[in-house]
Amino acid sequence: MRKKERALEVIRRLKEEYPDAHCTLAYEDAWQLLVSVRLAAQCTDARVDQITPVLYKKYPDVAALAAAEPEEIEEIVRPCGLGRSKARDISKCMRILHEQYNDRVPETFEELLALPGVGRKSANLVMGDVFGKPAIVTDTHCIRLCNLIGLVDQIKEPAKVERELWKIIPPEEGNDLCHRFVLHGRAVCVARRPQCGRCCLAEVCKHAADVLTA
Repeated sequence: MRKKERALEVIRRLKEEYPDAHCTLAYEDAWQLLVSVRLAAQCTDARVDQITPVLYKKYPDVAALAAAEPEEIEEIVRPCGLGRSKARDISKCMRILHEQYNDRVPETFEELLALPGVGRKSANLVMGDVFGKPAIVTDTHCIRLCNLIGLVDQIKEPAKVERELWKIIPPEEGNDLCHRFVLHGRAVCVARRPQCGRCCLAEVCKHAADVLTA
């Protein structure tokens, strides 16, 4: 099976398994998603979702968060780990949104990448979830599953995985597929102990084929 055929079949099967594709971080506004995804670095989404309501209660909008000192933000976000660097990035990012974008999140990929603490993963997440544009979020689940399934060949660098996936995935499917990778990676294809025997992708997954025929 060629990679593009495999990708289309993976999309079809994951759609059946997880019809409700969604971001697992809780947010209401685009700026909140930027904050959450920065806090999620080396931290679970569940922990982030416990901390952000506390942060937003004290700083309910971009202007309030932009006016806060990084040390004040750090006091709240410290449980997410890397508190100092995350607070610094959030502070700088919100100040730019307030001063240059009238408290709004820019809608181009290049402008998003220019924001402090925003990398390709964050920018793609905002482009896909907030603005409904083609996006591929190469987080740890996406990278791991794509290598196991055989959509990419031993590629670990996020930007390279993203580039390879654009060759085989229809643009309109990328964002939802990555959300489904997260759901499947947590429920079935768990890191270091994938449950191939009950996986909906077993028939099209290279790793499962090796395991089940061994």
